[in-house]
Amino acid sequence: MVVYLNTSALRETKWYQYAIRFVLGGLVTAIAGLIAKKYGPSFGGLFLAFPAIFPASATLIEKHERERKQKQGKSGVLRARNAVAADALGAAIGSVGLICFGFYAWKMLPQHGVWSTLLCATVIWLAASVLIWYLRKRHVLRHALKTIPLISHRASRPPELRPGTSYKSPKAIVEKRNYRA
Repeated sequence: MVVYLNTSALRETKWYQYAIRFVLGGLVTAIAGLIAKKYGPSFGGLFLAFPAIFPASATLIEKHERERKQKQGKSGVLRARNAVAADALGAAIGSVGLICFGFYAWKMLPQHGVWSTLLCATVIWLAASVLIWYLRKRHVLRHALKTIPLISHRASRPPELRPGTSYKSPKAIVEKRNYRA
């Protein structure tokens, strides 16, 4: 998978989709604030690390990918699943980088300046995330990330979703199966 910037996605996204992301992100942040108030900032800060926008983004990515393939007359279900899986993997890798950022900042902020520490922590976050992505791409982390498939096995697909077949509505699929029987 090649990582690239797709600016056309900005035009495809509706205003209410941005509103959903904003509301969900704000809700998670508010809940983290309430947890921090009750149990302390160290415990509440763990919940701020939750990717607040990810649930909304995953549903929107799935919807956009499925609709794009359905315009071509295909199901789009597998493409949507793979796109969401790739996004989830990127969020997980970024979270590991965020852990590195937090650990470095936690250890260095008491002894060093704020700006230099945050700059170094940001570089560490970027380096850790890129390194993990590179190692995964080179199959060095094959066993550690084995449970995160990005490409579905063709044998597990129902016949109507296999490559080379056009999209059929669920009603047409049922009728076709009943006709054969």
